[in-house]
Amino acid sequence: MSSSLWDTAFRDNLDQVLSNHDQAWDIVVIGGGITGAGILLEAARRSLKVLLIEQRDFAWGTSSRSSKLVHGGLRYLKEGKFNLTRDAVQERQALMKDAGGLVDTQSFAFADYQGRKPGRWMFSLGLAIYDKMAGQTARHYFAKDEFLMMAPHIDHHDLKGGLSYHDAKTDDARLVLRVLQEAQSFGATAINYLAATRINYANDVARGLQVTDAISGRQYQIQARTIINATGAWVDRLRQFQGTNGKIRPLRGSHLLLPLWRLPVAQAVSLMHPRDGRPVFVYPWEGVALVGTTDVDHDTDLQSEAAITPDEVSYLMEALAFQFPSLALNLDDIIATYAGVRPVIDTGKADPSKEGRDHAVWLEKGLLTVTGGKLTTFRLIALDALKHIASHLPEWQPNWRVTPLFERDDTSTMQVQIPNSQRVRLSGHYGKLATAVVACAQAGELELIPGTETMWVELRWAARKEAVLHLEDLLLRRTRLGLLLRHGGEAHFPRFRAICQAELAWDEPRWNQEQTAYLALWKKNYALPDKNLIANWRIS
Repeated sequence: MSSSLWDTAFRDNLDQVLSNHDQAWDIVVIGGGITGAGILLEAARRSLKVLLIEQRDFAWGTSSRSSKLVHGGLRYLKEGKFNLTRDAVQERQALMKDAGGLVDTQSFAFADYQGRKPGRWMFSLGLAIYDKMAGQTARHYFAKDEFLMMAPHIDHHDLKGGLSYHDAKTDDARLVLRVLQEAQSFGATAINYLAATRINYANDVARGLQVTDAISGRQYQIQARTIINATGAWVDRLRQFQGTNGKIRPLRGSHLLLPLWRLPVAQAVSLMHPRDGRPVFVYPWEGVALVGTTDVDHDTDLQSEAAITPDEVSYLMEALAFQFPSLALNLDDIIATYAGVRPVIDTGKADPSKEGRDHAVWLEKGLLTVTGGKLTTFRLIALDALKHIASHLPEWQPNWRVTPLFERDDTSTMQVQIPNSQRVRLSGHYGKLATAVVACAQAGELELIPGTETMWVELRWAARKEAVLHLEDLLLRRTRLGLLLRHGGEAHFPRFRAICQAELAWDEPRWNQEQTAYLALWKKNYALPDKNLIANWRIS
């Protein structure tokens, strides 16, 4: 289990991994999103014996449902948070260097219209500071004719010109898997579908936990010298085992995905929503156009999967109609939707968007809780968490030097002819395992799945080596086909089955059961809500 791979029989060893330890784990991390994965990697890299457990699937929560941007936080400059922006810009640059093909540059276009805010000079000042933090310079402002070559489908009325700048984007769920893979190469252990159901205390200090295997129902007692609660929007659930009050305000961010032929954007287009002035982004992602995001209070049960509401669909479609009136987009253009829940610290602000996005760390009775923050700075958040628990491991003398995040694979050794762009993508997504991914391909599996940037072989590899326990794991997180293909990819089910069923060792009834459950989930949480409930969003 502490190898660099999960095979289809990995859960057969749970008894040995969880029950037969003479010594306690140095750290048990609860939560399999990007924060927990980052802590696992940085702890294992510094020679600690560390275990990560996740009650659902890896990246099931916020870390597969973000806006998928690795950005420096340009808007935080307006709030005077220069240190936060600087750290984010530097981490963005490091991620693009260490994980190219998974974290890639994305150019943004922001139109400058007569009478609209922010104006050219204020935005340009922010971008100049942004550039300085990244150690680069670039031209940002373009006259109307030049700008329309970048974003030809935007509204022309009152357009004076526009600004262009660069940030980055990623596949958030694959980033989590890549970090977990790297952590395993340092000896760490990561197990999905294993829920923490009780924290055990000795002398009023957390020293272990009871966990339940969601697959078999079996319970285990785990001893730990330190426990880190990295469950994102769910952190209050574990904290309340201690009787402490909740601190998290869950906010929902929802998104639409449309085909690029209907919403053709080569640049990311950013705009201020006409209703409330909030930023909305439209950008190319994995072969489709991604639109987001909303920012509203999430009042439903956190144990249930979040879904976009009719009001949020209307809000995002209104933004598209405002910025791209000539495209005449409609609800039938939408391929899929998704919604994620962000953990922000509740300070009681009336406007959810005004709540801070900084991360927070609390140490309560030996349980360290870390939550909030940005996807971009997950490594800095991980190091901060480890520094907080260092005093609980007195013999541990870590080197806090920041090293390259990942080892890269030399894809030049691949014995196949594939485009260089695919080599770079595979290297970014799978690191030193990229060559092995390609080597397991059968006939035709190095081709792209139509309408996506995903190879068929990636399904085979995920089914064989990436702890897939349900069909939703495979189609919503190991690959993103459930977001990229209409009806969740239902038209391709026969080939999915031909590639994956034997790899997963599922018999016919099990496959049929998984297929039925996945389609029900997709229709409930990833399809468009009832159109009759979606208010008119067209700009008059």
